[in-house]
Amino acid sequence: MMSIVPSFGGRRSSLFDPFSLDVWDPFKDFPISSSSDVSRETSALVNARVDWKETPEAHVFKADLPGIKKEEVKVEVEDGNILQITGERNVEKEDKNDKWHRVERSSGKFTRRFRLPENAKMDQVKAAMENGVLTITVPKEEMKKPDVKSIEISG
Repeated sequence: MMSIVPSFGGRRSSLFDPFSLDVWDPFKDFPISSSSDVSRETSALVNARVDWKETPEAHVFKADLPGIKKEEVKVEVEDGNILQITGERNVEKEDKNDKWHRVERSSGKFTRRFRLPENAKMDQVKAAMENGVLTITVPKEEMKKPDVKSIEISG
């Protein structure tokens, strides 16, 4: 099945998604300092993968947040139609006697923002966390079918 969202390395990308408000930092994977402190601070888990699907009834978001407790995540509605997911994964406590061989898991703050279309009922957003997956459901307004009135033709 062909997707209109570009795919890089088999992953769907929000690079060209007009509804995604994430800022791409081209230097985040380089060992040099980033373009700004804010992007470096929030880019740790900006890769928190989020799927967004639209069903006939709702917009459904699923975010992979392994190892993060629901108390460490905030889901907010901003400016009436922007869904914001923020949180923080704390750094594991280090023991001076520990010898690290590899550190690949990221820690720090993350923020993901999505602009929802006008049909989203932002006052009825529901969120649930289960097995490291945050599911956010935003109901949609029913599409009103146009009133069709038959007109009798005389003659």
